[in-house]
Amino acid sequence: MTIRGLRWWIVVLVFLAAVLNYIDRQTLSALAPTIQADLGMDDRDYANIVNLFLVAYTVAYLISGKLVDRLGTRSGTAIFVVWWSLANIVTAWAQGLRSMGACRFLLGLGEAGVWPAASKAVSEWFPARERALAIGLYTMGATIGATVAPYLVIPLATYDYAGKLPFIEGLFGHGAGWRVAFVITGLAGILWLIPWFALYRRPRESKLISAGELALIEDGEAPTEAGEKGWTWRQVLTFRPVWLLLFGRLLTDPVWYFYQFWFAKYLNTGRGLDQGSLTITWVVYAAAGVGSLVGGWGSGVLVKNGCAPVQARLWIMLGCACLMPVSPFIAKAAGLSVTMTLTVCAVFAALAWLINISAIVVDVVPKHSIGTVFSVVAAGSTLGGIAMNMIVAAMVSGPSSKPAGFLDQGFKALFGPLIGAVEGKGYEPWFLAMAFLHPLALLLLWAGGIHRLRPAKI
Repeated sequence: MTIRGLRWWIVVLVFLAAVLNYIDRQTLSALAPTIQADLGMDDRDYANIVNLFLVAYTVAYLISGKLVDRLGTRSGTAIFVVWWSLANIVTAWAQGLRSMGACRFLLGLGEAGVWPAASKAVSEWFPARERALAIGLYTMGATIGATVAPYLVIPLATYDYAGKLPFIEGLFGHGAGWRVAFVITGLAGILWLIPWFALYRRPRESKLISAGELALIEDGEAPTEAGEKGWTWRQVLTFRPVWLLLFGRLLTDPVWYFYQFWFAKYLNTGRGLDQGSLTITWVVYAAAGVGSLVGGWGSGVLVKNGCAPVQARLWIMLGCACLMPVSPFIAKAAGLSVTMTLTVCAVFAALAWLINISAIVVDVVPKHSIGTVFSVVAAGSTLGGIAMNMIVAAMVSGPSSKPAGFLDQGFKALFGPLIGAVEGKGYEPWFLAMAFLHPLALLLLWAGGIHRLRPAKI
């Protein structure tokens, strides 16, 4: 028996993994005001917990890509999903800053792995002209997960357990609502493993793929064999595009991280929205999902019309960079509706950019080393996210009366004058900075010759 369009069913599974990944990640963000109040954490504590997640994420990126290349997409992905699901469940028993930070660190170790695994799945199952769209589809899963998260976890957190389900209140104690949210969202990942193991194989190893679809996937490329030797670390680190793409993501991914981790808090403190009203953030994530699809579709159309893959991605990225200067007006808008409209434009552009810079990796790296190279490039993303967290925390909190942690000390040693200049200034300087990050990254990529790259020889 064969399944028609099996590659699209594969990307649907990756899409669902991304949905679960972001629901688990955004549970803390969506419930931040409630959790901070219950556990006695201020905004700097919140930033430090997010940074612990991102530190683990960075470390895991560097390891997970190589692990996926060695174990294969099927086994590697399953390991990461199980890890982060269990870490999310354990978070339900966090009692303070340290235990919450430890749980988020464990979550970060698991969650990073799905992205190099997803890029490897796309390289195995899709021809060049469909790759950006496939990446857009599974990335849209992340945005849908972030969209769904508030609607799922806020009702769970605010439910009257003491009155209607007292045994739950007795099991979890104080803060039973948000603790239940972590358990339920974590269990969903375990269930996802069932269809994954049933469907996923490499195309030539699958009994469910038709001969016509296999020919379409390979589309003139020499198929790689399981166990084929990948690049060494020296080969990876001396491949110039790795560094160009790493710095490109370091500069631009902090924009998306800001909307994931801080925008709900901005609406809460800067615009006066209460916990229940923060469900309005679904608009942001819907825009991100549309940006993911349109960005992938747009470059795919250019490739079908004869444009070289890398050049096609760069044309879309240029359009995105031209949209980002709307960012400073988000904080200055008088009404919430104008703020959200401008935010939609900025997030749409940021995600369309992200899809295409990710697709460049798949375009120019041999399939046997996709996971490793993607993970190194993506490490730049999390480093940028950590820097953003430190800067934004200083902006919104002002000077801290608490002893500085190791991340604060290290960051101040490198960027002390910058922190001093923005400390206590609120969110507006960050919205201004976001106007320039994508244009600057595009100039860097162009100056580095990224536009002259050609598809990798398999």
